[in-house]
Parts: sequence; structure tokens; C-alpha cells
Amino acid sequence: MPQQTLAIIKPDAVKKRVVGKIITRIEDEGFTIARLKLVHLSPDEAKGFYAVHKEKKFFSSLTEFMSSGPVVVMALEAEDAIRRWREVMGATDPALAAPGTLRRLYGFSIERNAVHGSDATETAEWEVGYFFKKKP
Repeated sequence: MPQQTLAIIKPDAVKKRVVGKIITRIEDEGFTIARLKLVHLSPDEAKGFYAVHKEKKFFSSLTEFMSSGPVVVMALEAEDAIRRWREVMGATDPALAAPGTLRRLYGFSIERNAVHGSDATETAEWEVGYFFKKKP
């Protein structure tokens, strides 16, 4: 059975108009886009999503950035989707990301790094649920 992971195209990449390139890459890498929507997170929604980081120094600037413009959220499916998506994204810091990875191609800084992805099975389940609540 395929695994699901959450992917977010962040406000910086939406503003750069590279959403189509990123989605094409997702499909070219063999992922199925199970769910997709364009949202503009409120500051409270961004804080809720990143609550795990609330004690960290970057929390305020991260949530401000993530609510600064529209984002594209997707539930991706593939075998070993979490690991594979993280590989396609590249290192958190675009300067350290491998050539050809999305963050190297489209990222600007550790925070403004174009894309987000879940880091573990439990995280993926929670993150997908955050944006795509199951209908009763």
C-alpha cells in the first residue's frame, strides 16, 4: 500500500510562479497527488500547524512567513513517500541542498526554502489531517 506524505509549496515559491514546475517534478518523480488545494493560512492556522516548533527562536518568523501569502498543500502518495519526497526536496538549507533538488533550485534561505514535507509517518498522518480533515 502506498504511503502518504504532506507537501506544501510555500509562499516564496508561489510568489516566484514555480508551482507548475514543482508539481511537474512531483509527477515526474512518480508521486500521485491524492489531494490538493490552494490556501492562505491565517496567522493562527500557521501557528497551529507549526505548534511543534513554538518554543524555537524561528517560530514567530516562520508562522509570519507561512501566513504571508497563498500556499499549495498536497497529500502525495507513493511507496516510501516520506523518504522519497524529502530526497526530492533536498536539505532544509538550500545552500546545502544537493544540485537538482527543489530547495536548491527554488529556495532562498532555511525558512524560505520553497517546499515543506513531513518527516515521519506519525507527522505525515497529523499534517495531512490538519489540511484534509476526513469527512464524517
